[in-house]
Amino acid sequence: MIDQRFRRAATKAAAVSLTTLLAVSCGAADGGDDEADTDTVRIALNGWVGYEADAAVLSYLIEHELGGKTELVEEDEESSWASLGDGSVDVILENWGHEDLMELYSAEESQRVVDGGPNGNSGSIGWYIPQYVVDKYPGIDTYKGLKENADIFTGAQSGDMGRFLAADPSFVTQDQGMINHFDMDLEISYAGSEEEQIAEVRKAYEKKEPVLFYFYEPQWIHEELDLVKVDFPDYVPMCEIDPEDIGCDYPEYELNKVFRKGFADEGSEAYQLIDNWTWTNEDQNDVARLIAEKGMSREEAAKTWVEENPDTWKPWLPEQS
Repeated sequence: MIDQRFRRAATKAAAVSLTTLLAVSCGAADGGDDEADTDTVRIALNGWVGYEADAAVLSYLIEHELGGKTELVEEDEESSWASLGDGSVDVILENWGHEDLMELYSAEESQRVVDGGPNGNSGSIGWYIPQYVVDKYPGIDTYKGLKENADIFTGAQSGDMGRFLAADPSFVTQDQGMINHFDMDLEISYAGSEEEQIAEVRKAYEKKEPVLFYFYEPQWIHEELDLVKVDFPDYVPMCEIDPEDIGCDYPEYELNKVFRKGFADEGSEAYQLIDNWTWTNEDQNDVARLIAEKGMSREEAAKTWVEENPDTWKPWLPEQS
């Protein structure tokens, strides 16, 4: 969501755009989009379990309902866009507001991608603390109260500074800019992945210790832990333009699909199924929980959900199937 799972700052956007522009140019020169055509649907797989749930169900339906083949290509968000641009993946299932990359890759003179429309999920990102922390320190769920009580989050890894626990460094984030703007005595610490971050949050939760962390929805663990989102000034367009000074919360996201143009133009049954696919945050969380909490494989989790929810997925099937 976890990233980006977040809006890019202008300097980061410029760096990303330069990298991806090179990828687009090389792909166009090589004829990569044509050479990439294959019977196997290559689905980008980003590093959070909600996305994994998306990919698991769509892969299962393509293979078991349409008789097709799929490949899940594990990459971070920015790498997935580069792969979409050079033709080595066919679809990104969750786009967390990468308007800069969408504009770059969909430029008329060398269009590589097309917007696939909403996937039905509503995305949000923010700072979270457990309810028991709010109970002990009333008002700490506001940016002003958090600033006054940042010292309760100090620990061995942050010294005199409060620890702000992030997940994967590749997730899009504006946290440092928020820390700077609101002059908070906080230091960002990266757990490494969504899974590792959740493990640290659970450990603190079990001991009723203070923990402040970056998190998002949809995410199934909200139904297990009583978490409170810290209140910041509402997002307004361009408030995040300076990555070092961001005085607003994250925006809300209507998550969408993005297709490789050649894949969309082919109009295969697999494309039609993904194009038709929309589901709710609750649907995604149900599958994610089976994978993350119940320990099911992706295929087992998808099979379980598919068997229990035919009224949801059957309308996604192409008419001819």
